[in-house]
Amino acid sequence: MRPLLIIDGDSLAHRAYHAMPKSVRLSAVLGFTNMVLRLWQAEEPRALLVGWDSIGKPTYRNEAFEAYQSGRQFDPELLEQLDQLPELVAALGFANAKAPGYEADDFLAAAVASEEARGGSALVATSDRDAFQLASERTTILQPVRGVSELARVGPAEVRERYGVEPGQVPDFIALRGDPSDRLPGASGVGPKKAADVLREHATLEAALEAGRFSAQAEDLRLYRRIATLDASAPLPPLEDQHPSWAEASTLARDWGLNQLADRLAGMA
Repeated sequence: MRPLLIIDGDSLAHRAYHAMPKSVRLSAVLGFTNMVLRLWQAEEPRALLVGWDSIGKPTYRNEAFEAYQSGRQFDPELLEQLDQLPELVAALGFANAKAPGYEADDFLAAAVASEEARGGSALVATSDRDAFQLASERTTILQPVRGVSELARVGPAEVRERYGVEPGQVPDFIALRGDPSDRLPGASGVGPKKAADVLREHATLEAALEAGRFSAQAEDLRLYRRIATLDASAPLPPLEDQHPSWAEASTLARDWGLNQLADRLAGMA
């Protein structure tokens, strides 16, 4: 059975934008689309879904923890391209998921849950390690190693090797260790090794708190865990088997002045 390919649009568009020279016009669009085409050809999925953040619209995470992801700045050129990319994804015949109150990660979790429930397998392409919580016998994380051209395959064994915990413990691990990129401070004095040790002893953050660990920070740590947990209830579009519309996407790329990309897409039709 062919897998469902699920892509963190914002994560990989950011990597594409920063990996390419600024002199390249629409660098995020170009790099992101080339990566999608490589993945489609290499993995031969039954369908492809791209999840997107709603930039500028708060989620429950922002409302619950004011410092969450604070201080992030985006180049205006990148923001403009992030607005364009869903149009190109749709022109390719693939699916987009974007809604106020949700992050791209939440759509990844919802799509994984949906695909596993139907007995299928999933591939999740993202540079966000929060997604390691989705790794399972049916779901593999494709993590960019260099730019957007080289990907590492991360399953449960790789999560255990990197973090010393099971995929299902990743939100507890993040809550304890903290996450500088999201401005989550974690437990005082706890780094990756100690966080893993705590979870090996107690299995869950809640069990550690019930045992009297981190009592002064208990409610904060519960909040950090909630923030780190991906929301699998995020709304999804239909995810039936897809047949790419290369010619339509080629026309759109040419309209945007991306002639080389347009030629590549035309050649795939």
